Amino acid sequence: MTHSRPAVRNLLTDRGLAPRRELGQNFVADPNTVRRIAALAGVGPGDDVVEIGAGLGSLTLALAETGADVTAVEVDRGLADALESVIDGIGNITLVRGDAMELDWAALLAGRRVVLVANLPYNVATPLICDLLDGVPEVARMLVMVQREVAERFAAAPRTPAYGAVSVKVAYWATAKVVGLVPASVFVPRPNVESALVAIERREPPETDPEPLFRLVRTGFGQRRKMLRRSLAGLVTDEQFEAAGVAPTARPEELDVAAWCRLTDAVAGSDGTTDGADT
Repeated sequence: MTHSRPAVRNLLTDRGLAPRRELGQNFVADPNTVRRIAALAGVGPGDDVVEIGAGLGSLTLALAETGADVTAVEVDRGLADALESVIDGIGNITLVRGDAMELDWAALLAGRRVVLVANLPYNVATPLICDLLDGVPEVARMLVMVQREVAERFAAAPRTPAYGAVSVKVAYWATAKVVGLVPASVFVPRPNVESALVAIERREPPETDPEPLFRLVRTGFGQRRKMLRRSLAGLVTDEQFEAAGVAPTARPEELDVAAWCRLTDAVAGSDGTTDGADT
């Protein structure tokens, strides 16, 4: 049984809780929406699911209904206490109290391959997804609800307005696709932005070393309106552009991840440097 809108409001009132703006807390209060998310995640018996920002448990309960084993992560003490009472007696849900940005993921997952399903706070969605892609290979795939503009950046293709450094990072590690929109009306409180569901599935990455690649990408997109020969001046020579098959007159958004990899490899292969400024 997932939470209705009155149930969400009653849980908050009974516990003396209120959504915290600084934590980006907007609770899904529509059973159809959370069941739709669980269905899109494609999880069931035998699957290990991690939910970040479990809140009052609306999505947690829908995921548990599928028969998957759910690890629900919640940093807010009051919400975690409420969630503990909600899941009491449900054997396939484990509550973990902690900040997803600071968790010891290796210890938590202990080598298990997991699916991440979450309604992510808008202020942490991008750094969290990037950190998980970079450093937690146990997360095999994700279905996350984020601000629509963020979802579009995750899944953007070259030569589109949303394409940027984050798009290249996601494409290096995974394939990503926006699989649905979620109206603001299903949340308590109602957010001022539209949300979207994005599916991210990890793939075998290119052989290019990711650290110099991402430094070069960040530097290029740091001046995205300029041609690469200007934004990467001092980092990439004309000979390296030619070796990579990349036009120095191109702009950052014109290069797909394969082209960025070729450019990084050309610099590395000629003893150049890609020590662009970190962000």
